[in-house]
Amino acid sequence: KRMAFTEELIRTAAAIAAPGKGILASDESNGTIGKRFAPIGVENTAENRRLYRQLLYTTKGLGEYISGAIMFDEALRSSADDGTKFTELLTAQGIIPGIKVDKGVKVIEGTDGETVTQGHDDLDARCKEYYELGARFAKWRAVIHIKDSGAPSELAIKLNTEGLARYAAICQANGLVPIVEPEVLMDGKHSIERAAAVTEKVLAA
Repeated sequence: KRMAFTEELIRTAAAIAAPGKGILASDESNGTIGKRFAPIGVENTAENRRLYRQLLYTTKGLGEYISGAIMFDEALRSSADDGTKFTELLTAQGIIPGIKVDKGVKVIEGTDGETVTQGHDDLDARCKEYYELGARFAKWRAVIHIKDSGAPSELAIKLNTEGLARYAAICQANGLVPIVEPEVLMDGKHSIERAAAVTEKVLAA
């Protein structure tokens, strides 16, 4: 059975992957932006966050190099000084608006600090709303740890890869192209060979 959004999903994926262009990761949470503002003495307010994002999205010639922009929920709902929605600003430059849809990670009990990503419970409703707000693709952060204790465990790999699959299916059913990216962290003293082996194992899971 073909999904209602099949053709649009194909077009969106092709546009995001346009040769010579990249994706702007502007999905910093309000807390993360606060950490960036602090060293330069800027107060972390909704207005200052809006101005910061406006600065990014109104960069002259941005559409020549960027095919898509991952946004945070607050940004997706915000507008420029003249009232133009940020999503419309991006679209006018040929940039596809995207949205971060995960709700962070939680430690998997019984593991050496390994985590699983949260956010499936209301994901279908949120994806539907995000589509109506102008988003056409989504991001979900699934983190894989490499540690001397043996991590990643089979449990962590299973939970995170199944979580990515569920997220992807829900996004597609609601018109959003899912970026499926298990993030194997570089942190640690392990070799590049071990990092490669773990990455291959996770991608094949």
